[in-house]
Amino acid sequence: MAKLAPSILSADFANLERDIHDIEHNGADWVHVDVMDGIFVPNISIGIPVVQAIRPVTGLPLDVHLMIDRPIRYAEQFVKAGADWLTIHIEADQPANILACLDKIHQLGCKAAISLKPGTPAEAASVYLPKCDMVLVMTVEPGFGGQKFMADMMPKLRRLRQMLDEINPGCILEVDGGVDSATCALCKENGAEVLVAGSAYFKAADRQAFVRTVRA
Repeated sequence: MAKLAPSILSADFANLERDIHDIEHNGADWVHVDVMDGIFVPNISIGIPVVQAIRPVTGLPLDVHLMIDRPIRYAEQFVKAGADWLTIHIEADQPANILACLDKIHQLGCKAAISLKPGTPAEAASVYLPKCDMVLVMTVEPGFGGQKFMADMMPKLRRLRQMLDEINPGCILEVDGGVDSATCALCKENGAEVLVAGSAYFKAADRQAFVRTVRA
């Protein structure tokens, strides 16, 4: 069974606590938190104080996705703010710093993950896979919600699963971008175990039914 992590990027920020309780009530598994700095991606979203504020609101794992430049500078603060999973982009810094950041995340007792932009090949992740608890494949260009799903990322998803089976079988695969009640099936067929959905979840006429579809 797949896990669903609704992204609060598509929530009502004036009623964030209500919408996070809604995620719990409707049976989703994680809360996905998109952090953007306006440098690594062309958008600015939320930061450390918001993660701190929502941590006491829910018992669900906080799946914090750092779309920020040089994430090693802020990894400790996000873990201490309450992240259960912390994802960093391999394109956001030099390889030595990405490896050091993964080590730091683990040392702080948090699950560590990497993410790949659509233009980044699966092979670029190979050096990091032994240190990962999860790999996130972006099926849109990171930075904005509501984009169209990129089905041509599925071969990369399959390839990463093959690589992980050889290098780190316990590592899980997550997909983020354009996931809805139709595209979720394609993601699962190609190895995805955690699915991030923002606008599709919050705009669903029946959110509980949407959760059941994605998790099936």
